[in-house]
Amino acid sequence: LGILLSLLVPAHTTRSPDCGGILTPSGLRYLAEVSKPHAESVLRQDLMAPPAPDPSPVSPSRNQIISVKVDKFSLTLIPDAGMRLSIEVDLGITSAPSTTKEMRLSILADLHVEMNPEGNLELVTSDCKPTLEEVQSTEEMDSKSPGSDVDKQINVEKICLEVSKLLLFPNERLMSLAAPFPITPNCQVQYLPLAAPMYSEQGIIISLQTTFQVAGTVIPLPVSPVPFSMPEPARSSPSHLILAFSEHFYTSLFSALEESGALNVSLLSSLTTATLAERITQMGSLFQEDLPVVLQTVTRSSPHVVLEEDKAIVQLFLTAQIGAGSSLFQSFLSVNVDVTARLHLSVADRRMIISVAAIEDIELSLATSDVGPILAALLEELFLPTIREEVPAQINVVLRQGVFLPHIAGFTYTDVNITIHKDYVLIPCNLQLEAKSG
Repeated sequence: LGILLSLLVPAHTTRSPDCGGILTPSGLRYLAEVSKPHAESVLRQDLMAPPAPDPSPVSPSRNQIISVKVDKFSLTLIPDAGMRLSIEVDLGITSAPSTTKEMRLSILADLHVEMNPEGNLELVTSDCKPTLEEVQSTEEMDSKSPGSDVDKQINVEKICLEVSKLLLFPNERLMSLAAPFPITPNCQVQYLPLAAPMYSEQGIIISLQTTFQVAGTVIPLPVSPVPFSMPEPARSSPSHLILAFSEHFYTSLFSALEESGALNVSLLSSLTTATLAERITQMGSLFQEDLPVVLQTVTRSSPHVVLEEDKAIVQLFLTAQIGAGSSLFQSFLSVNVDVTARLHLSVADRRMIISVAAIEDIELSLATSDVGPILAALLEELFLPTIREEVPAQINVVLRQGVFLPHIAGFTYTDVNITIHKDYVLIPCNLQLEAKSG
């Protein structure tokens, strides 16, 4: 992970990463494990296809592949270069009913991920070496009909051209990493790769920049004070994947929600204009009938998230218009509300669930009043209970769908462990192939 310290320093101030991920060697082993049945299915389809009709009038008995079994399928990391794919396939071949032989097809390919001109990540084969050798035979084959027929039928060059298709994360899945995901009906998040991944002993390191769209338009976000970086762990991680999110990511998320108006909420108070008139005498002259009191809160400046060890805090700066009437809202008080609340983070499938857990501090101050001066103590007595209870509840309704994590289509996350550190959140997790994709 420590390599992110140098990798995630932005080349341009406008292209600064705010989150990233490391696919570990154990994650690569898992991808190889789930790709093995898929590879066998693809190879069986390619190799056992009926041969083209032979144009010659007299043709010797043709070699036919009757079985394809992938015996070994592995993906290993080559630091500073990419990945090595190693496949061993057992082939059962017959040329006559009584004559069968076994051959072994070995494929050794070097793969790496590049960034194409469209800005998407793409799996590329840089080197591929196929070999075919006989393992055993039930009968001595005629010396004049060795493996050349089989070579033609197997078409090892074609296998090498399409070797990346043997893996379960072809380029369509890699492109899904940068798809826009909804947060609220008019707010979306998108993770854009900043460069091709780097390869270290720790794993495959991808740095991402988050963009948020409101009503289809990318919104400018607060500038990150420092480039995102992560410390080096004491030892290699047993998790398949380690995701990391900077403090700036969370502040940007809440800024996008603020920009979209999602944090502007109406809070129904248990008070009415008549009960308020008992404490604020001028209320009586404003409202002749007894009406429910409503607090309409709007953000007056961008929210801010602070990450400390084992603690995430959001600071909200709101203005509450306090008024009455349902069809025609009439405001009589305006109160500045500064809320400091704990955030709770969890992961469900591929989404990070963020919720306002406990309010740690609230400050109320009178902004404007149509009913004369009101002491701070009375303001708190009248409106603090509603704000303390309703603000977290309403914001949690907005956040309840969660925020999609960067992911590749068809895979979900399990065994998640979230740790909050100063300036960043670390999410080690395991990959799980969804059954429907298998």
